[in-house]
Amino acid sequence: MDLGEFVTQEAIIPDLRVSSKKQLLQSIAEKASEQTGLSARAIFDTILQRERLGSTGVGKGIAIPHGKFAEVERIVGVFARLHTPIEFEALDDQPVDIVFLLLAPESAGADHLKALSRIARVLRDPVRIANLRATADPEALYSFLTREATSNAA
Repeated sequence: MDLGEFVTQEAIIPDLRVSSKKQLLQSIAEKASEQTGLSARAIFDTILQRERLGSTGVGKGIAIPHGKFAEVERIVGVFARLHTPIEFEALDDQPVDIVFLLLAPESAGADHLKALSRIARVLRDPVRIANLRATADPEALYSFLTREATSNAA
């Protein structure tokens, strides 16, 4: 599964300026609303509810908030590179500056898990993460996210 299957260049936020987890979730919900046609409020409420179960901050400055929606027909992703890292209650207590939001149909089941796994694998690649952190150019960010890995890291 390639990230290009569910994230478009239009779903990249290259230099998001927020100062809190709530602001971050609201901003990515607004971008996801543009991609899906769902209300930003419905997206925000669902991902906030998921965050209350446990932080989706997976460590090393990375968060992967996600949720399922009856109205979503396909898996949709939104990527944000934060201008300044923020507190996210991550597993390693480190602030977050790389965020990949994943929205899936309620019926997605295994595909949702495969997409989450693929995102995690891509974002574990230290070279790719360094590249993502080094640029605010949307085209370059999209390329770094969707290109095939040149090492065994992905």
